[in-house]
Amino acid sequence: MSRTAEWIKAGQVRELKEKGSAVIKGGIAVFVHEEGIFAVDNRCPHLGFPLHMGSLCDGILTCHWHHARFDVCSGGTLDPWADDVPSYEVSVEEETVWVNPQPRIANHIQKYKDRLMEGLEQNISIVIAKAVVGLVEANVPDAEIAGVGIAFGTRSGSGWNSGLTILTAMVRVIPKLDKTGRILALYQGLVHVARGSSGRGIHYLLGALPSADVSFERLAGWYRDCIEVRDTQGAEKLVITAIEKGMSPEQLADMMLIAATDHFYLDGGHVFDFHNKAFEALELVGADQSKQVLTSLLHMMGNPSRSEEQHHWQAPINLVEPIQEAVKALAEARTAGAHAAAAVVPIDEEAVLQQLLSEEPLETIALLRDLLLAGAAPAQLAQLVTLASAERVVRFHTQNDHRDWIAVLHTFTYSHALHERLQRSEEALLMRAIFHGAMSVYLDRFLNVPSAKRPKAAPGEWNAATNTEELLQLLDQRQQVDQAAKWVFNYLKNGGEMDALLNTLGHALLREDAEFHTFQMVEAAFAEYERWCLRTDEFAAKAQETMLLACTRYLAAHAPTARELPHTAQIAWRLHKGERLFEE
Repeated sequence: MSRTAEWIKAGQVRELKEKGSAVIKGGIAVFVHEEGIFAVDNRCPHLGFPLHMGSLCDGILTCHWHHARFDVCSGGTLDPWADDVPSYEVSVEEETVWVNPQPRIANHIQKYKDRLMEGLEQNISIVIAKAVVGLVEANVPDAEIAGVGIAFGTRSGSGWNSGLTILTAMVRVIPKLDKTGRILALYQGLVHVARGSSGRGIHYLLGALPSADVSFERLAGWYRDCIEVRDTQGAEKLVITAIEKGMSPEQLADMMLIAATDHFYLDGGHVFDFHNKAFEALELVGADQSKQVLTSLLHMMGNPSRSEEQHHWQAPINLVEPIQEAVKALAEARTAGAHAAAAVVPIDEEAVLQQLLSEEPLETIALLRDLLLAGAAPAQLAQLVTLASAERVVRFHTQNDHRDWIAVLHTFTYSHALHERLQRSEEALLMRAIFHGAMSVYLDRFLNVPSAKRPKAAPGEWNAATNTEELLQLLDQRQQVDQAAKWVFNYLKNGGEMDALLNTLGHALLREDAEFHTFQMVEAAFAEYERWCLRTDEFAAKAQETMLLACTRYLAAHAPTARELPHTAQIAWRLHKGERLFEE
C-alpha cells in the first residue's frame, strides 16, 4: 500500500502489540487485534467518549459509556442510536505502522440526509442533531433540510400535527437568527416532527377520480360537501383529483379554507392555522409534494369542534346570528355588484382597534361589515384583528390561571394565519373568518381583567447599548413576565439594535424545551412585527412595539424549562467541530 507524506507515524508493530492500543496525532485510536492493526477516530460518535478506554473483543469495539458497538475494521455501528465511527487506512512498512489521517469514507450530504431520516423514523434526538449540524455545516439550504422532515411527517403518523407546524414556523424564523439559532431552529422543529410521527403507520394515498370533465368550481363544491358531513376519505379523493387536474396551490388553499370556515373558529383556531402552515410548508418543498402535504390535513376535519355550537358564542350575547347576517349582507352586495373596490375609503385604524378591544361585540360586527362593504382591504382588517389579539397578550394579567395564556395565544395565531392567507387570496368567502377572529378577541376580554399595565420608560438614563444577554439572564428566573416586558420596552425606547433583539428572543425560545404554543407565538409575532415595519407612521411603530411585548411576555411566562433538547444539539455541534469532550 503506497502512502503520502501526510500519513502519521503510529509507532513500531512490536510496541503497539505490547500496548494493545495507542492514541496518535489527530485523535486517532490505533488497535492491534487478531494479528491485524486498525485505526478509528478515538471519539465515540454517540457522545464523544474516548474509544481507547473501551474494550475490543471478536472484532467488536465497545464504548464503555453507553455501550455503543462498532466493527473495528469498517467503523460501522451495530446500534442505530450511534453513528458509524470514521476509520482510517493503515500501512505497515519495515515494522513501522503508518495511518492515513483522511477517513476512508468522508461525510457527504446524502449520508447526512439518510441519517436524518433514520433519526426521524426512530425518534432519536442525538441522531437528528448530528445530521442537522452536518447539513448546516455543509451549507445545505434550510428548506432542503426541513423538506426531509416535512416529507417524513406528512407520510407517517396520523397527519399534519404540531411538530410539522413547529418545523415550518422555525424555517420562517431562521432569517432573524445567527448560525447557532439556525441549527437549534431546524433541530427543534425536526425533533418535534419525530415525536409526533415516529412509530406510526404510513399514510397511503387514495386514488383520484377517473378522468372526467369536472370543473374546478364543481370539485370545490364537492369537497365542501364532504367536509360538511365529515367524509374525509371522499375529501381526500377530491383533493388528489384537483391536484391532478392542475389546480394551483392558491386555488387549492381557497377550496380547503372555504370548507374550513363554513363553521366558526374550528378547534379553537388550530384548523385554520394548521392549514396555513401546510401551505407555507408546500412553498418550501415544492408543488410535487402537494398530495402528501395537503391530504395530511384532512384527519382534523373528521370531527372538529365548531364554535357556533358552543354556549359562550350563543349566550349571554348571541354572536352567531349577527355574523351570519353580516356575511349574508356581503354576499348580497357582491351578487348585486355593489361591493366597492378595495381601499375606497381610508380606515381609522385606532378607532377600529379600540372597537375590537371593546365590550360591544355587535357594534364590532357592524363596523367590520360596513368597512368591508365600503371596500376596505380584508387583509388590512385581519392585520388589525391580529394587533388587537396581540394587545390581549400584552394586557394579560399574571393573576389569571396560567393555562389561560393559551386562550389569548390561540386567538393571536388564528388571526395571524388569517392575515397571512388574505395577503395571498382574494376569495370573498374567507372574509367571514375576520368576524370569527374578532369575536374571539371579544371573548378573551375577561383575561384582561385586571389589565396588566403597559410598561413605561425607566426613570433616569438607560444604556441603549445594553447587551441583550441581560434579557436572557432575566428569563433564567421564573415568572419575570412584567420585568422582561419592561426591559424590552426600555430597549426599544432607547434605540436598541433590533436585529440583536430578535435574535435574542429567538434564542430565548430555542434554548428551552418549549411547548408547541410558544413556538407559534414567536413565529407569529416576528412575522407581524415585520409587516408593521413596512410602515413608518406612529400607529405602525406602536404596533411593532405591541408585537415584541406580546412575544416577550409569553416567553417569560413559559421559561425556564429543563433545556435538555438544546443541550443535545450543543453536544452534536461540539462533536462535529472535533472537540474532545472527555479528553484532557
